Amino acid sequence: MTLDPNKIDNAVLALLQLGLHDGNRTWKSFDWDAMNRLHAKGLISDPVGKAKSVELTERGMVESRRLLADLFGS
Repeated sequence: MTLDPNKIDNAVLALLQLGLHDGNRTWKSFDWDAMNRLHAKGLISDPVGKAKSVELTERGMVESRRLLADLFGS
């Protein structure tokens, strides 16, 4: 099966909303490739490093909320 990395990125970005703490920080417990793509798209801070969390950018925060509602809202 071929996977669509954009769909994976959308799901990961939506789920990052669930781990929010301290404003726009969220736990970086997802696939590294997806996290690196989200960083390259300007949606999160650089996930490489010792910190256990990343920051959602302003655009990332808006898009994360929208995707969470679209993909998982009832």
